[in-house]
Amino acid sequence: MDILYLLKYGELSLKGGNRRRFENQLCNNIREKLKNVPTDLIRKWGRLYVRTSAEAAPRVEEALARTFGLVSFSRALRVEKEMPALREAAVGLAEELRSSGQRFKVEARRSDKGFPYDSYGIARDLGACLLSRFEGLKVDLTRPDWILNVEIREAAYLYGPETRAPGGLPLGSSGRGLLLLSGGIDSPVAGYLMAKRGLRLNAVYFHTPPFTSEKALEKVETLTGLLSRYLSYICLQVVPFTAVQMRIAERARPEETTLLMRACMVKIADLLARQHRCLCLVTGESLGQVASQTPESLRFTASQTDFPVFRPLIGLDKEEIIRLARDIETFDTSILPYEDCCTLFSPPHPLTRPELGRMLAAYTALEVEPLLEEAAQNTRRRRF
Repeated sequence: MDILYLLKYGELSLKGGNRRRFENQLCNNIREKLKNVPTDLIRKWGRLYVRTSAEAAPRVEEALARTFGLVSFSRALRVEKEMPALREAAVGLAEELRSSGQRFKVEARRSDKGFPYDSYGIARDLGACLLSRFEGLKVDLTRPDWILNVEIREAAYLYGPETRAPGGLPLGSSGRGLLLLSGGIDSPVAGYLMAKRGLRLNAVYFHTPPFTSEKALEKVETLTGLLSRYLSYICLQVVPFTAVQMRIAERARPEETTLLMRACMVKIADLLARQHRCLCLVTGESLGQVASQTPESLRFTASQTDFPVFRPLIGLDKEEIIRLARDIETFDTSILPYEDCCTLFSPPHPLTRPELGRMLAAYTALEVEPLLEEAAQNTRRRRF
């Protein structure tokens, strides 16, 4: 038996003259996620519908639950716009829903104003039908155990509980950015939040063998795979950073090494972003969390690019970030004990209030530009 899903989106409906562009992007993204699943995507004004088989339903639900732009989705019944058909479908749904409890309400929306019953009339009629059919049911408009939803559009749709989707904007509707991805907790969450605003992502990781192990790289690859469940696909670029790291260790003052390392990473990310037509950089920085994330430090490290640097975690504390990491299921991987170069080469007393002119002079003294260009050229890429 085929199953029909009713899909809802929220923010897209406020886009005015650009609404169709956002809807087109959302439809393309759904098709991409479901390309290996036998489905039909049906588009109507203000709603999308997906029809599939019962066997494919779990895969469809998993994909929809990770599709940016969707607010929720529900299994739905489609019937003729006649009250007898609505009553019969309502009774069938109530048979399943009343296992959640005896208190219920009916919520009706009538987009087709030609239907002879208004929204209140539909809800009252179906509520009375269910009360007469099932002993023990009670109407509760404030704290129901379950809700029977009815929508009158080109046909009548009835559905029960809604499964939440991430919301936001369709992936790709805001262009493409480059995520500086470490193996920590913060950067995967930052990537998720910017993807939720419609930004398609590539990712870059700075690998420093033999100082960082292959396990550290595998950890980042796993995180990239976890993010790809929301992004459909993502290209991970692995930059050989050892030579740059050694140059910094040879020529920089110990307290400056973290900031100079970050600046070099931003410069390489700038080079890679230009190659792949990215419009911005994305980092997992949170204000004041570590020494390199003070306003003065952020000013210097961002000085090596003229791309906008998006920091979606900038105002969040660690507990809020951890909560988001658990929600998107990256936390358990992020805390595996394989450290990246930022952690391994962190000095005992890093600068927290660096003076911009001094740091720019220190960066120039590294004479590191050829090494940065070589690292960018030797970057390895893998699509997830």
